[in-house]
Amino acid sequence: MKKFICAPMATLSHEAFRLAVETFGGCDEYFTEMINASSLLTMGPFEKYYLLDGPCPEKIVWQLTGWDIDHMTQAAGLLSQKAGIGIDLNMGCSAPQIYKTGAGISWMLKPLEESRKLVKEVKSILPREKRLSVKCRLGAEDFTEDSFFTFTDMLVQEGVQCITLHPRTIKEKYRGNPKYSYAAKLTDRYKNDDVEIILNGNISDYASASYALSQAPDCIGLMIARAAAVKPWIFDQIRSQLSAEEKGILYEANHKVDRKKTALDFIENVQKCQPQEFWKTRIQRFFNYYCQQFKFGHYFQSRLLNYKGIEESVFEINDYFEKQADEQYIYY
Repeated sequence: MKKFICAPMATLSHEAFRLAVETFGGCDEYFTEMINASSLLTMGPFEKYYLLDGPCPEKIVWQLTGWDIDHMTQAAGLLSQKAGIGIDLNMGCSAPQIYKTGAGISWMLKPLEESRKLVKEVKSILPREKRLSVKCRLGAEDFTEDSFFTFTDMLVQEGVQCITLHPRTIKEKYRGNPKYSYAAKLTDRYKNDDVEIILNGNISDYASASYALSQAPDCIGLMIARAAAVKPWIFDQIRSQLSAEEKGILYEANHKVDRKKTALDFIENVQKCQPQEFWKTRIQRFFNYYCQQFKFGHYFQSRLLNYKGIEESVFEINDYFEKQADEQYIYY
């Protein structure tokens, strides 16, 4: 069975969200939201919340972002002392506010030796038992196959043990179909190097997961991002369907979900796991996606995004399901 990995998502990949996913059987790895290396080293009043590793510390992958090699290396050293699988270097974020500072996908666009230095120094500081991984894209709009593989060859040469590929360019963001063939090429290229390849992009249900795997069958796993906020049970759902397919049996939708309870539990866990200053953004971010699955999702979404406080959010959830009682329970 393939691994299932929860993607790093700003203001979303935190402990309260992991608790929601774990309620439905969880996944194999949880990437944290991007941790800014320089901010971590200053240890401001909110940094400790980015370091929470519940409810399953052994599944955590700490994702670092930044533009300063020394800061990235020091931050990796601090994070390597915590529980978890290892450190991931964000070399794929294409958000302008990230890459214009020299972070994210900028590491794919800089002189190769500069990026090599970062990878080498971070690798040198990690304990042997900690995995070093990199999440990347294909590169700039004018990338070539040679330029892409020159970059990934460097990663492997410097000891990166796992590469997560979102096979789109810097400007494609979420537009167009991911070029899954590049993930297949990576698995073939490094089949003798003991390097794991994770595929990310456009995976939102069983059909899209099956298609992605058909295009890159030797990837060790699939990373799912926003769809996990729409349906926190998506990992268990796809895993169960793939398992039935492998066994040659008919898949039966017999897992019951109380979608009202899931929503209310998330709000409760945000209060437990996040500072009050974060409650608004965390609740808005989650329900921006979670509400999309409902019949009157746009209305429901607008009510939750118009955040006025915890009590009002709880009221809106109860009110919606009182009016749409037939939507409270589903089976997968």
